[in-house]
Parts: sequence; C-alpha cells; structure tokens
Amino acid sequence: MMIVRILGEGQYKVRDDATAQLIELDKELDAAVDQGDEPAFQAALDGAIGLVRESGTPVPAEEFETAEFILPFSDATLEEVRRLLSDGKIPGDSLGFPAGGGLG
Repeated sequence: MMIVRILGEGQYKVRDDATAQLIELDKELDAAVDQGDEPAFQAALDGAIGLVRESGTPVPAEEFETAEFILPFSDATLEEVRRLLSDGKIPGDSLGFPAGGGLG
C-alpha cells in the first residue's frame, strides 16, 4: 500500500498493483515538465490522478499519513508546477516534497 497526496484534495491509500503504473506516470510528468510539453503534462497528470482516485481509498482527514507521492492540484498547469518545484515548497503544506520524489 502506498500513500499518495493530491494537493487540494487529500490523501489516498493506493493498492500495490497500481504502484508500477503510478511510477511510470510520474516519470512522464517529470519528462513533460523538463521538456515544457503542456499537452503531455496534462495527459500524465490526468492519468495519475485518475489512477489514484480509481485504485485508492481516501485517508480520513483526521488521520495523518506521510505521503510517498505528492501530485499537483488536478487543474495545475505546467508553469504552476515548475514554480512549485523551483522553491521546493508547497503552499499551505509544511511537509514539502518527499525525499527522492519527483513530482510525486
């Protein structure tokens, strides 16, 4: 089981069988940000968020779990994510990105 946070939405416990696919989508997100490819970014983000929502179970708001992946807001633009990555901070989130993680 992996904990994934979608900014602005909450955390999900994602089944192990979805982890490999999520890691591949995270690589696609990273590549799209590096290349400045907005359509590829949106496709990978939509895929990753859809996968988390479909295969995951919401973590109750009163529970705190450390997220292994953090995904941007579902309507984030490539430029917004670049700004988040440039300073390593997530507005309103004192935890920041997990060590060793890309976007996720």
